[in-house]
Amino acid sequence: MDTYRAFLAVIISFAILLGYQYFFVGFETPEAPVENPTATSTPQATDGQPVPGAVQAVVPQIAAAAPAVLHPDATDISVETDRYTAVFSENGGALIQLVLKGQKETSAKDSPGKELVNSDVNLGFPLKFSWGSIIGQDLFYKSTAKNVTFTDGKGVLTMEADAGNGLTVVRTYTFAKDSYVIGLDITVKNSSGQSLQGMAQLHQVNTPFQKTGGPGNMYLFQGSEAYINGELHEIKAKEYEDGPVTLQGNVEWAGFGGNYFLRGIVPIDGAGVSYVMQGNDELTRTALIGNLDTLQPGSEKTYAYKIYYGPKKVELLRELGYNLERSVNFGWFDIIARPTLWLLNFLYGFVGNYGVAIILVTIMFKAAFWPISQKGMKSMKNMQKLQPKMAKLKEKYKDDPTRMNQEVMNLYKTYRVNPLGGCLPMVLQIPVFFALYKVLLQSIELRHAPFMLWITDLSAPDRLWIGFDLPYLGGLPVLTLLMGASMWLQQKMTPTTADPTQAKIMQFLPLIFTFMFLNFASGLVLYWFVNNLLSILQQKLINRESEAKQAAQSA
Repeated sequence: MDTYRAFLAVIISFAILLGYQYFFVGFETPEAPVENPTATSTPQATDGQPVPGAVQAVVPQIAAAAPAVLHPDATDISVETDRYTAVFSENGGALIQLVLKGQKETSAKDSPGKELVNSDVNLGFPLKFSWGSIIGQDLFYKSTAKNVTFTDGKGVLTMEADAGNGLTVVRTYTFAKDSYVIGLDITVKNSSGQSLQGMAQLHQVNTPFQKTGGPGNMYLFQGSEAYINGELHEIKAKEYEDGPVTLQGNVEWAGFGGNYFLRGIVPIDGAGVSYVMQGNDELTRTALIGNLDTLQPGSEKTYAYKIYYGPKKVELLRELGYNLERSVNFGWFDIIARPTLWLLNFLYGFVGNYGVAIILVTIMFKAAFWPISQKGMKSMKNMQKLQPKMAKLKEKYKDDPTRMNQEVMNLYKTYRVNPLGGCLPMVLQIPVFFALYKVLLQSIELRHAPFMLWITDLSAPDRLWIGFDLPYLGGLPVLTLLMGASMWLQQKMTPTTADPTQAKIMQFLPLIFTFMFLNFASGLVLYWFVNNLLSILQQKLINRESEAKQAAQSA
Protein backbone atom coordinates (compact mmCIF):
# COMPACT_ATOMS: atom_id res chain seq x y z
CA MET A 1 0.00 0.00 0.00
CA ASP A 2 2.94 2.35 0.67
CA THR A 3 4.22 1.73 -2.83
CA TYR A 4 0.74 2.33 -4.21
CA ARG A 5 0.39 5.65 -2.42
CA ALA A 6 3.84 6.82 -3.48
CA PHE A 7 3.23 5.98 -7.10
CA LEU A 8 -0.23 7.57 -6.89
CA ALA A 9 1.37 10.84 -5.82
CA VAL A 10 3.80 10.64 -8.73
CA ILE A 11 0.96 9.85 -11.13
CA ILE A 12 -1.02 12.85 -9.88
CA SER A 13 1.99 15.09 -10.42
CA PHE A 14 2.47 13.83 -13.94
CA ALA A 15 -1.26 14.22 -14.50
CA ILE A 16 -0.77 17.92 -13.82
CA LEU A 17 2.08 18.04 -16.32
CA LEU A 18 0.14 16.12 -18.97
CA GLY A 19 -3.01 18.12 -18.28
CA TYR A 20 -1.00 21.30 -18.71
CA GLN A 21 0.30 19.98 -22.04
CA TYR A 22 -3.15 18.93 -23.21
CA PHE A 23 -5.14 21.98 -22.19
CA PHE A 24 -2.65 24.79 -22.74
CA VAL A 25 -0.10 23.58 -25.29
CA GLY A 26 -2.09 20.92 -27.07
CA PHE A 27 -1.09 17.75 -28.86
CA GLU A 28 -3.21 18.08 -31.99
CA THR A 29 -5.74 20.75 -32.85
CA PRO A 30 -9.29 19.30 -33.07
CA GLU A 31 -10.56 19.34 -36.59
CA ALA A 32 -13.06 22.13 -37.14
CA PRO A 33 -16.24 21.49 -39.08
CA VAL A 34 -15.16 22.22 -42.63
CA GLU A 35 -16.99 22.36 -45.88
CA ASN A 36 -14.93 22.30 -49.04
CA PRO A 37 -15.33 25.78 -50.47
CA THR A 38 -14.36 24.55 -53.91
CA ALA A 39 -17.55 22.54 -53.92
CA THR A 40 -19.68 25.69 -53.85
CA SER A 41 -21.87 25.46 -56.90
CA THR A 42 -22.54 28.27 -59.31
CA PRO A 43 -26.12 29.52 -58.78
CA GLN A 44 -28.49 28.34 -61.51
CA ALA A 45 -31.61 29.93 -62.94
CA THR A 46 -34.80 27.92 -63.30
CA ASP A 47 -33.84 26.98 -66.87
CA GLY A 48 -30.55 25.47 -65.68
CA GLN A 49 -28.36 28.28 -67.07
CA PRO A 50 -25.97 30.28 -64.90
CA VAL A 51 -27.48 33.47 -63.48
CA PRO A 52 -25.90 36.66 -64.91
CA GLY A 53 -23.63 38.30 -62.37
CA ALA A 54 -23.61 35.21 -60.13
CA VAL A 55 -20.62 34.57 -57.88
CA GLN A 56 -18.19 32.08 -59.38
CA ALA A 57 -16.10 31.75 -56.21
CA VAL A 58 -16.66 33.08 -52.70
CA VAL A 59 -13.26 32.24 -51.28
CA PRO A 60 -10.64 34.98 -50.86
CA GLN A 61 -7.46 33.61 -52.40
CA ILE A 62 -4.33 35.08 -50.83
CA ALA A 63 -2.06 33.94 -53.59
CA ALA A 64 -4.24 35.59 -56.22
CA ALA A 65 -4.96 38.76 -54.23
CA ALA A 66 -4.20 41.84 -56.33
CA PRO A 67 -2.54 44.91 -54.81
CA ALA A 68 -5.00 47.47 -53.53
CA VAL A 69 -6.00 50.18 -55.99
CA LEU A 70 -5.11 53.56 -54.51
CA HIS A 71 -7.16 56.51 -55.70
CA PRO A 72 -5.20 59.76 -55.87
CA ASP A 73 -8.09 61.86 -54.58
CA ALA A 74 -8.79 59.61 -51.58
CA THR A 75 -8.48 61.09 -48.12
CA ASP A 76 -8.52 59.70 -44.60
CA ILE A 77 -11.18 60.43 -42.00
CA SER A 78 -10.31 60.35 -38.29
CA VAL A 79 -12.75 59.40 -35.55
CA GLU A 80 -12.13 59.87 -31.85
CA THR A 81 -14.25 58.41 -29.07
CA ASP A 82 -13.69 57.87 -25.37
CA ARG A 83 -12.59 54.30 -26.14
CA TYR A 84 -10.39 54.61 -29.22
CA THR A 85 -9.12 56.69 -32.10
CA ALA A 86 -9.73 55.31 -35.59
CA VAL A 87 -8.91 56.27 -39.16
CA PHE A 88 -10.98 55.27 -42.21
CA SER A 89 -9.88 55.61 -45.81
CA GLU A 90 -11.86 56.49 -48.90
CA ASN A 91 -9.79 53.74 -50.56
CA GLY A 92 -12.18 50.83 -50.23
CA GLY A 93 -13.90 52.46 -47.26
CA ALA A 94 -11.46 50.46 -45.12
CA LEU A 95 -10.44 50.82 -41.50
CA ILE A 96 -6.70 51.62 -41.58
CA GLN A 97 -6.02 52.40 -37.91
CA LEU A 98 -7.64 51.80 -34.54
CA VAL A 99 -5.80 52.57 -31.32
CA LEU A 100 -7.35 51.69 -27.96
CA LYS A 101 -7.14 54.33 -25.26
CA GLY A 102 -7.51 52.01 -22.28
CA GLN A 103 -4.82 49.50 -23.29
CA LYS A 104 -1.12 49.96 -24.02
CA GLU A 105 1.23 48.07 -26.30
CA THR A 106 3.54 47.25 -23.40
CA SER A 107 3.65 47.80 -19.65
CA ALA A 108 6.09 50.71 -20.05
CA LYS A 109 4.80 54.03 -18.76
CA ASP A 110 5.45 55.80 -22.05
CA SER A 111 3.96 53.01 -24.19
CA PRO A 112 1.48 54.10 -26.88
CA GLY A 113 -2.07 52.75 -27.01
CA LYS A 114 -2.72 49.26 -28.32
CA GLU A 115 -3.03 49.22 -32.11
CA LEU A 116 -5.56 46.66 -33.34
CA VAL A 117 -5.08 47.28 -37.08
CA ASN A 118 -1.42 46.39 -37.54
CA SER A 119 -1.34 45.82 -41.30
CA ASP A 120 -0.23 48.12 -44.12
CA VAL A 121 -1.16 49.15 -47.66
CA ASN A 122 0.71 46.18 -49.14
CA LEU A 123 -1.10 43.64 -46.97
CA GLY A 124 -4.42 45.44 -47.20
CA PHE A 125 -6.84 46.74 -44.60
CA PRO A 126 -9.98 45.30 -42.96
CA LEU A 127 -13.67 46.02 -43.50
CA LYS A 128 -13.57 46.18 -47.28
CA PHE A 129 -16.73 44.99 -49.01
CA SER A 130 -17.47 43.05 -52.17
CA TRP A 131 -20.66 41.76 -53.74
CA GLY A 132 -19.89 38.62 -55.67
CA SER A 133 -17.78 39.23 -58.75
CA ILE A 134 -19.69 42.41 -59.69
CA ILE A 135 -18.53 44.75 -56.91
CA GLY A 136 -14.85 44.62 -56.01
CA GLN A 137 -13.16 45.58 -52.74
CA ASP A 138 -11.20 48.59 -53.96
CA LEU A 139 -13.88 51.08 -54.89
CA PHE A 140 -13.37 54.78 -54.28
CA TYR A 141 -15.84 55.73 -51.52
CA LYS A 142 -16.42 59.45 -51.51
CA SER A 143 -17.11 60.67 -47.98
CA THR A 144 -19.82 63.24 -47.35
CA ALA A 145 -17.63 64.88 -44.67
CA LYS A 146 -13.93 65.05 -43.83
CA ASN A 147 -14.48 64.61 -40.11
CA VAL A 148 -17.01 63.01 -37.78
CA THR A 149 -18.89 65.21 -35.34
CA PHE A 150 -20.78 63.83 -32.39
CA THR A 151 -24.25 64.88 -31.32
CA ASP A 152 -25.66 63.43 -28.10
CA GLY A 153 -22.78 60.95 -28.06
CA LYS A 154 -23.47 59.66 -31.59
CA GLY A 155 -21.51 60.18 -34.80
CA VAL A 156 -22.05 59.10 -38.42
CA LEU A 157 -19.73 58.68 -41.39
CA THR A 158 -21.32 58.12 -44.80
CA MET A 159 -19.33 57.06 -47.87
CA GLU A 160 -20.62 56.36 -51.37
CA ALA A 161 -19.06 54.62 -54.38
CA ASP A 162 -20.04 54.08 -58.00
CA ALA A 163 -19.40 50.40 -58.71
CA GLY A 164 -20.23 50.61 -62.41
CA ASN A 165 -22.80 48.46 -64.20
CA GLY A 166 -25.48 50.67 -62.70
CA LEU A 167 -24.59 49.70 -59.12
CA THR A 168 -24.00 52.11 -56.26
CA VAL A 169 -22.69 51.19 -52.79
CA VAL A 170 -23.31 53.34 -49.72
CA ARG A 171 -21.40 52.63 -46.51
CA THR A 172 -22.66 54.16 -43.26
CA TYR A 173 -20.51 53.90 -40.13
CA THR A 174 -22.18 54.75 -36.81
CA PHE A 175 -20.12 55.55 -33.70
CA ALA A 176 -20.90 55.97 -30.00
CA LYS A 177 -18.68 58.07 -27.75
CA ASP A 178 -18.62 55.52 -24.92
CA SER A 179 -18.62 52.23 -26.84
CA TYR A 180 -16.20 50.02 -28.76
CA VAL A 181 -19.00 48.92 -31.09
CA ILE A 182 -19.16 50.46 -34.56
CA GLY A 183 -22.30 50.06 -36.62
CA LEU A 184 -21.80 49.40 -40.32
CA ASP A 185 -24.65 49.43 -42.85
CA ILE A 186 -23.79 48.74 -46.49
CA THR A 187 -26.48 49.38 -49.09
CA VAL A 188 -26.17 48.03 -52.64
CA LYS A 189 -28.42 49.88 -55.12
CA ASN A 190 -29.25 48.49 -58.57
CA SER A 191 -29.96 51.28 -61.07
CA SER A 192 -29.29 49.07 -64.08
CA GLY A 193 -31.95 47.66 -66.36
CA GLN A 194 -31.37 44.02 -65.41
CA SER A 195 -31.58 41.71 -62.42
CA LEU A 196 -28.25 41.06 -60.74
CA GLN A 197 -27.17 38.50 -58.18
CA GLY A 198 -24.36 38.53 -55.66
CA MET A 199 -23.26 37.55 -52.20
CA ALA A 200 -22.29 40.20 -49.67
CA GLN A 201 -18.72 39.68 -48.44
CA LEU A 202 -17.18 41.70 -45.63
CA HIS A 203 -13.43 41.13 -45.59
CA GLN A 204 -10.80 41.26 -42.90
CA VAL A 205 -7.01 41.27 -43.09
CA ASN A 206 -5.47 40.00 -39.88
CA THR A 207 -1.93 40.00 -38.58
CA PRO A 208 -1.02 38.84 -35.04
CA PHE A 209 -1.83 41.02 -32.04
CA GLN A 210 1.51 40.00 -30.59
CA LYS A 211 4.29 37.66 -31.51
CA THR A 212 3.86 34.18 -30.10
CA GLY A 213 6.65 32.17 -28.57
CA GLY A 214 7.85 34.66 -25.97
CA PRO A 215 7.61 34.15 -22.21
CA GLY A 216 4.04 34.18 -21.00
CA ASN A 217 2.28 33.96 -24.37
CA MET A 218 3.66 30.86 -26.05
CA TYR A 219 0.64 28.80 -25.00
CA LEU A 220 -2.08 31.27 -25.92
CA PHE A 221 -4.54 30.91 -28.78
CA GLN A 222 -4.38 33.40 -31.61
CA GLY A 223 -6.28 32.93 -34.83
CA SER A 224 -9.68 32.90 -36.49
CA GLU A 225 -12.67 32.26 -34.28
CA ALA A 226 -16.42 32.31 -34.68
CA TYR A 227 -19.56 31.51 -32.71
CA ILE A 228 -21.71 29.40 -35.02
CA ASN A 229 -24.71 27.22 -34.22
CA GLY A 230 -24.27 27.91 -30.51
CA GLU A 231 -20.66 26.69 -30.45
CA LEU A 232 -17.31 28.45 -30.30
CA HIS A 233 -14.88 27.51 -33.07
CA GLU A 234 -11.20 28.37 -32.68
CA ILE A 235 -9.27 27.64 -35.87
CA LYS A 236 -5.49 27.84 -35.82
CA ALA A 237 -3.67 28.96 -38.95
CA LYS A 238 -2.27 25.49 -39.65
CA GLU A 239 -5.84 24.38 -40.39
CA TYR A 240 -6.08 26.66 -43.43
CA GLU A 241 -2.46 27.01 -44.56
CA ASP A 242 -3.03 24.50 -47.38
CA GLY A 243 -6.29 26.02 -48.56
CA PRO A 244 -9.43 27.87 -47.49
CA VAL A 245 -11.56 26.60 -44.61
CA THR A 246 -15.25 27.44 -44.51
CA LEU A 247 -17.59 27.37 -41.51
CA GLN A 248 -21.31 27.61 -42.20
CA GLY A 249 -24.46 27.92 -40.13
CA ASN A 250 -26.06 30.42 -37.80
CA VAL A 251 -23.17 32.88 -37.47
CA GLU A 252 -23.63 35.04 -34.37
CA TRP A 253 -20.17 36.57 -34.73
CA ALA A 254 -16.90 35.85 -36.49
CA GLY A 255 -13.47 37.38 -36.49
CA PHE A 256 -9.88 37.09 -35.41
CA GLY A 257 -9.00 36.75 -31.76
CA GLY A 258 -5.96 36.76 -29.54
CA ASN A 259 -5.67 36.16 -25.85
CA TYR A 260 -6.78 39.68 -24.89
CA PHE A 261 -8.32 41.27 -27.98
CA LEU A 262 -10.92 40.54 -30.62
CA ARG A 263 -11.51 41.85 -34.12
CA GLY A 264 -15.10 40.71 -34.39
CA ILE A 265 -17.96 41.15 -36.83
CA VAL A 266 -21.59 40.53 -35.89
CA PRO A 267 -23.84 39.99 -38.92
CA ILE A 268 -27.35 41.34 -38.38
CA ASP A 269 -30.43 39.63 -39.85
CA GLY A 270 -28.55 36.98 -41.79
CA ALA A 271 -25.89 39.26 -43.32
CA GLY A 272 -23.40 36.43 -42.78
CA VAL A 273 -24.01 32.70 -43.09
CA SER A 274 -20.49 31.52 -43.97
CA TYR A 275 -17.05 32.35 -42.66
CA VAL A 276 -14.06 31.69 -44.92
CA MET A 277 -10.43 31.71 -43.75
CA GLN A 278 -7.14 31.39 -45.55
CA GLY A 279 -3.55 32.28 -44.70
CA ASN A 280 -0.89 31.49 -42.11
CA ASP A 281 0.38 32.62 -38.73
CA GLU A 282 1.65 35.92 -40.12
CA LEU A 283 -1.33 36.87 -42.30
CA THR A 284 -4.91 35.62 -42.31
CA ARG A 285 -7.56 36.79 -44.74
CA THR A 286 -11.18 36.14 -43.91
CA ALA A 287 -14.57 36.89 -45.39
CA LEU A 288 -17.98 36.89 -43.75
CA ILE A 289 -20.35 35.91 -46.55
CA GLY A 290 -24.11 36.24 -46.81
CA ASN A 291 -26.69 34.39 -48.88
CA LEU A 292 -27.08 34.75 -52.63
CA ASP A 293 -29.30 37.80 -53.20
CA THR A 294 -31.12 39.02 -56.29
CA LEU A 295 -31.51 42.74 -56.96
CA GLN A 296 -34.25 43.68 -59.38
CA PRO A 297 -33.85 46.87 -61.44
CA GLY A 298 -34.44 49.91 -59.22
CA SER A 299 -34.17 47.92 -55.96
CA GLU A 300 -31.61 47.94 -53.18
CA LYS A 301 -30.39 45.71 -50.35
CA THR A 302 -28.86 46.76 -47.03
CA TYR A 303 -26.43 44.56 -45.12
CA ALA A 304 -26.02 45.44 -41.44
CA TYR A 305 -23.09 44.57 -39.20
CA LYS A 306 -21.78 45.41 -35.76
CA ILE A 307 -18.00 45.80 -35.62
CA TYR A 308 -16.18 45.12 -32.36
CA TYR A 309 -12.47 45.86 -32.23
CA GLY A 310 -11.64 45.84 -28.55
CA PRO A 311 -10.61 44.00 -25.39
CA LYS A 312 -11.87 40.56 -24.41
CA LYS A 313 -13.40 41.68 -21.15
CA VAL A 314 -16.14 39.27 -20.07
CA GLU A 315 -18.47 41.77 -18.37
CA LEU A 316 -18.24 44.22 -21.25
CA LEU A 317 -18.83 41.57 -23.91
CA ARG A 318 -21.76 40.09 -22.00
CA GLU A 319 -23.45 43.50 -21.93
CA LEU A 320 -23.04 43.82 -25.70
CA GLY A 321 -24.82 40.51 -26.33
CA TYR A 322 -24.52 38.26 -29.39
CA ASN A 323 -22.62 35.74 -27.20
CA LEU A 324 -19.44 37.77 -27.69
CA GLU A 325 -18.35 36.84 -24.15
CA ARG A 326 -17.84 33.26 -25.38
CA SER A 327 -14.72 34.54 -27.14
CA VAL A 328 -13.13 34.34 -23.68
CA ASN A 329 -12.70 30.59 -23.67
CA PHE A 330 -11.94 29.00 -20.31
CA GLY A 331 -12.52 25.52 -21.72
CA TRP A 332 -13.53 22.67 -19.43
CA PHE A 333 -13.01 24.78 -16.33
CA ASP A 334 -15.49 27.47 -17.31
CA ILE A 335 -17.84 26.61 -14.42
CA ILE A 336 -15.07 27.41 -11.92
CA ALA A 337 -13.19 30.06 -13.88
CA ARG A 338 -16.02 32.55 -14.49
CA PRO A 339 -17.11 32.81 -10.82
CA THR A 340 -13.42 33.07 -9.87
CA LEU A 341 -12.96 35.97 -12.29
CA TRP A 342 -16.04 37.67 -10.86
CA LEU A 343 -14.69 37.21 -7.32
CA LEU A 344 -11.29 38.54 -8.36
CA ASN A 345 -12.82 41.68 -9.85
CA PHE A 346 -15.11 42.09 -6.84
CA LEU A 347 -12.18 42.04 -4.43
CA TYR A 348 -10.16 44.32 -6.70
CA GLY A 349 -12.94 46.87 -6.34
CA PHE A 350 -12.09 47.06 -2.64
CA VAL A 351 -8.29 46.72 -2.54
CA GLY A 352 -7.33 48.29 -5.89
CA ASN A 353 -4.50 45.80 -6.50
CA TYR A 354 -4.94 42.55 -8.40
CA GLY A 355 -1.98 40.95 -6.62
CA VAL A 356 -3.66 41.54 -3.26
CA ALA A 357 -6.95 40.32 -4.77
CA ILE A 358 -5.23 37.09 -5.84
CA ILE A 359 -3.92 36.61 -2.29
CA LEU A 360 -7.43 37.10 -0.89
CA VAL A 361 -8.90 34.65 -3.41
CA THR A 362 -6.23 32.12 -2.40
CA ILE A 363 -7.10 32.52 1.27
CA MET A 364 -10.80 32.04 0.49
CA PHE A 365 -10.13 28.92 -1.57
CA LYS A 366 -7.86 27.55 1.14
CA ALA A 367 -10.52 28.21 3.75
CA ALA A 368 -13.05 26.31 1.62
CA PHE A 369 -10.66 23.35 1.31
CA TRP A 370 -9.43 23.59 4.90
CA PRO A 371 -11.65 20.83 6.41
CA ILE A 372 -10.76 18.38 3.62
CA SER A 373 -7.08 19.28 3.83
CA GLN A 374 -7.23 18.90 7.61
CA LYS A 375 -8.60 15.40 7.26
CA GLY A 376 -5.99 14.49 4.67
CA MET A 377 -3.09 15.81 6.73
CA LYS A 378 -4.28 14.07 9.85
CA SER A 379 -4.66 10.86 7.87
CA MET A 380 -1.05 11.19 6.74
CA LYS A 381 0.05 11.79 10.32
CA ASN A 382 -1.82 8.70 11.51
CA MET A 383 -0.35 6.68 8.67
CA GLN A 384 3.09 7.71 9.81
CA LYS A 385 2.35 6.48 13.34
CA LEU A 386 1.36 3.07 11.97
CA GLN A 387 4.67 2.58 10.18
CA PRO A 388 6.30 0.48 12.94
CA LYS A 389 3.27 -1.87 13.04
CA MET A 390 3.16 -2.11 9.26
CA ALA A 391 6.89 -2.90 9.15
CA LYS A 392 6.33 -5.82 11.54
CA LEU A 393 3.43 -7.13 9.42
CA LYS A 394 5.53 -6.98 6.28
CA GLU A 395 8.33 -8.83 7.96
CA LYS A 396 5.97 -11.43 9.42
CA TYR A 397 4.12 -12.13 6.14
CA LYS A 398 6.88 -11.37 3.66
CA ASP A 399 6.40 -14.79 2.04
CA ASP A 400 2.61 -14.38 1.78
CA PRO A 401 1.77 -11.09 -0.03
CA THR A 402 -1.97 -11.80 -0.04
CA ARG A 403 -2.11 -12.33 3.72
CA MET A 404 0.14 -9.31 4.26
CA ASN A 405 -2.23 -7.02 2.32
CA GLN A 406 -5.19 -8.39 4.26
CA GLU A 407 -3.51 -7.69 7.59
CA VAL A 408 -2.48 -4.19 6.46
CA MET A 409 -6.09 -3.41 5.50
CA ASN A 410 -7.28 -4.74 8.84
CA LEU A 411 -4.77 -2.45 10.53
CA TYR A 412 -6.21 0.51 8.63
CA LYS A 413 -9.74 -0.45 9.70
CA THR A 414 -8.74 -0.92 13.33
CA TYR A 415 -7.15 2.52 13.55
CA ARG A 416 -9.69 4.11 11.18
CA VAL A 417 -7.07 5.33 8.72
CA ASN A 418 -7.80 6.06 5.06
CA PRO A 419 -4.67 5.23 3.03
CA LEU A 420 -5.77 7.59 0.24
CA GLY A 421 -6.83 10.40 2.55
CA GLY A 422 -3.60 12.31 2.05
CA CYS A 423 -3.97 12.40 -1.74
CA LEU A 424 -7.57 13.63 -1.82
CA PRO A 425 -6.81 17.34 -1.20
CA MET A 426 -4.31 17.39 -4.08
CA VAL A 427 -6.80 15.71 -6.41
CA LEU A 428 -9.51 18.24 -5.52
CA GLN A 429 -7.21 21.21 -6.08
CA ILE A 430 -6.17 20.18 -9.61
CA PRO A 431 -9.31 21.57 -11.35
CA VAL A 432 -9.09 24.72 -9.21
CA PHE A 433 -5.47 25.12 -10.26
CA PHE A 434 -6.28 24.84 -13.96
CA ALA A 435 -9.29 27.17 -13.61
CA LEU A 436 -7.09 29.76 -11.94
CA TYR A 437 -4.46 29.24 -14.63
CA LYS A 438 -7.07 30.09 -17.25
CA VAL A 439 -8.34 33.12 -15.33
CA LEU A 440 -4.94 34.58 -14.52
CA LEU A 441 -3.54 34.04 -18.00
CA GLN A 442 -6.57 34.94 -20.12
CA SER A 443 -8.21 37.77 -18.22
CA ILE A 444 -7.38 41.15 -19.70
CA GLU A 445 -7.84 42.64 -16.23
CA LEU A 446 -4.47 41.09 -15.33
CA ARG A 447 -2.72 42.39 -18.47
CA HIS A 448 -0.07 44.89 -17.36
CA ALA A 449 -1.57 44.86 -13.85
CA PRO A 450 1.20 45.62 -11.30
CA PHE A 451 1.54 43.97 -7.90
CA MET A 452 4.58 45.32 -6.08
CA LEU A 453 8.32 45.83 -6.42
CA TRP A 454 9.61 44.08 -9.58
CA ILE A 455 6.29 42.42 -10.43
CA THR A 456 4.78 44.96 -12.81
CA ASP A 457 2.67 42.59 -14.91
CA LEU A 458 0.70 39.79 -13.25
CA SER A 459 -0.04 38.20 -16.63
CA ALA A 460 3.65 37.72 -17.41
CA PRO A 461 6.41 35.66 -15.74
CA ASP A 462 8.14 37.39 -12.83
CA ARG A 463 11.65 38.52 -13.64
CA LEU A 464 13.91 40.67 -11.48
CA TRP A 465 16.52 42.53 -13.50
CA ILE A 466 19.94 41.95 -11.93
CA GLY A 467 22.07 43.96 -14.33
CA PHE A 468 22.61 41.30 -16.99
CA ASP A 469 20.58 38.71 -18.88
CA LEU A 470 20.44 35.18 -17.54
CA PRO A 471 20.42 32.47 -20.24
CA TYR A 472 16.85 31.50 -21.24
CA LEU A 473 15.37 33.48 -18.33
CA GLY A 474 16.49 37.05 -18.86
CA GLY A 475 15.91 38.18 -15.28
CA LEU A 476 15.84 36.27 -12.00
CA PRO A 477 12.49 34.48 -11.31
CA VAL A 478 12.46 35.36 -7.62
CA LEU A 479 8.80 34.58 -6.93
CA THR A 480 9.04 31.25 -8.77
CA LEU A 481 12.11 30.25 -6.75
CA LEU A 482 10.31 31.21 -3.54
CA MET A 483 7.37 29.08 -4.64
CA GLY A 484 9.68 26.12 -5.23
CA ALA A 485 11.37 26.63 -1.85
CA SER A 486 7.99 26.76 -0.10
CA MET A 487 6.96 23.54 -1.84
CA TRP A 488 10.18 21.88 -0.69
CA LEU A 489 9.60 23.06 2.90
CA GLN A 490 6.01 21.87 2.79
CA GLN A 491 7.19 18.46 1.58
CA LYS A 492 9.72 18.26 4.42
CA MET A 493 7.02 19.01 6.99
CA THR A 494 4.47 16.61 5.53
CA PRO A 495 4.49 13.10 7.05
CA THR A 496 5.50 10.41 4.60
CA THR A 497 5.05 6.65 4.61
CA ALA A 498 7.29 6.03 1.63
CA ASP A 499 10.50 4.04 1.90
CA PRO A 500 13.81 5.93 1.50
CA THR A 501 14.05 5.24 -2.25
CA GLN A 502 10.53 6.48 -2.90
CA ALA A 503 11.11 9.49 -0.67
CA LYS A 504 14.14 10.46 -2.77
CA ILE A 505 12.02 10.27 -5.93
CA MET A 506 9.39 12.51 -4.36
CA GLN A 507 12.05 15.09 -3.50
CA PHE A 508 12.33 15.92 -7.18
CA LEU A 509 8.73 17.18 -7.33
CA PRO A 510 9.52 20.72 -6.07
CA LEU A 511 12.24 20.96 -8.72
CA ILE A 512 9.86 19.74 -11.44
CA PHE A 513 7.17 22.22 -10.40
CA THR A 514 9.66 25.08 -10.19
CA PHE A 515 10.85 24.39 -13.72
CA MET A 516 7.24 24.07 -14.96
CA PHE A 517 6.28 27.41 -13.36
CA LEU A 518 9.17 29.42 -14.83
CA ASN A 519 7.07 30.84 -17.68
CA PHE A 520 3.73 30.82 -15.91
CA ALA A 521 2.00 34.13 -15.22
CA SER A 522 3.35 35.66 -12.04
CA GLY A 523 -0.22 35.93 -10.79
CA LEU A 524 -0.54 32.15 -10.91
CA VAL A 525 2.84 31.68 -9.20
CA LEU A 526 1.70 34.13 -6.52
CA TYR A 527 -1.42 32.02 -5.94
CA TRP A 528 0.57 28.78 -5.64
CA PHE A 529 3.17 30.38 -3.35
CA VAL A 530 0.56 31.77 -0.98
CA ASN A 531 -1.31 28.44 -1.07
CA ASN A 532 1.92 26.65 -0.09
CA LEU A 533 2.48 29.06 2.82
CA LEU A 534 -1.04 28.41 4.08
CA SER A 535 -0.50 24.65 3.75
CA ILE A 536 2.72 24.96 5.77
CA LEU A 537 0.81 26.85 8.46
CA GLN A 538 -1.90 24.19 8.51
CA GLN A 539 0.65 21.38 8.74
CA LYS A 540 2.45 23.17 11.56
CA LEU A 541 -0.81 23.45 13.50
CA ILE A 542 -1.53 19.75 12.98
CA ASN A 543 1.99 18.78 14.06
CA ARG A 544 1.67 20.95 17.16
CA GLU A 545 -1.69 19.36 17.98
CA SER A 546 -0.23 15.88 17.53
CA GLU A 547 2.73 16.68 19.76
CA ALA A 548 0.41 18.06 22.44
CA LYS A 549 -1.64 14.84 22.39
CA GLN A 550 1.48 12.71 22.66
CA ALA A 551 2.70 14.80 25.61
CA ALA A 552 -0.67 14.45 27.33
CA GLN A 553 -0.67 10.68 26.80
CA SER A 554 2.88 10.41 28.15
CA ALA A 555 1.90 12.38 31.23
